[in-house]
Amino acid sequence: MPATTTNLFLLQDLEYVSRTGQLAESDLRALHTVADWIKSFVARPNKDLGRAGPVCPFVPGAWERKTLWLTPEQIANRSVPDVVQLVNDYKSLFLRVHPVEGDDATYKAIVVVFTDLSADRAQHSMDDVLQHLADSSYVEDGVVLGKFYERNERAAIYNPSFRPFTPPVPFLLMRHTVISDWKFFLNNEDWLNKWARRFGESAVQALADELRRTNWRRLES
Repeated sequence: MPATTTNLFLLQDLEYVSRTGQLAESDLRALHTVADWIKSFVARPNKDLGRAGPVCPFVPGAWERKTLWLTPEQIANRSVPDVVQLVNDYKSLFLRVHPVEGDDATYKAIVVVFTDLSADRAQHSMDDVLQHLADSSYVEDGVVLGKFYERNERAAIYNPSFRPFTPPVPFLLMRHTVISDWKFFLNNEDWLNKWARRFGESAVQALADELRRTNWRRLES
């Protein structure tokens, strides 16, 4: 089935049988599992995060604005080119669906939940997809694609011992890039350069503001 807005479910939609009645039981269960993880973990503060605020600072705003959608997909028996095309279709839908501009668009996100993908296959499957799409999606469209799966060893920015990208069901997140993304790219020169080219002079200002807050003169003394 092609990616359409009828495939997208807000967190609020999952409470209504009239909205989700057409879904297979396994797909609906996976969506509920991811939604519960987002509400109970991602949208809340965590003492191990290393900073104040929720684990993802954008999720509460997206939840409130109704710009965070979940969609179920079964990909275990699909080829890599098929899954690449599927994700590319969702990216096109993401760019079309409202809001397309203004502050609310910053909070827009689609979570593609892979309802039949086992934990031991999740990393390899998503790595294959991102190898084809991650660079072009960012450079051409300003869309970040992020992989989330149970055994993801990627650490939080402010606490290298904290693993916040480990949902109970694997999914791929797509969202617009924001200027604060440099924190994720700081140790990857290629991606930091992509970020700098996208934001131009604003990128320089963002880094300057961060240096001012960290009192870099004291660090150098």
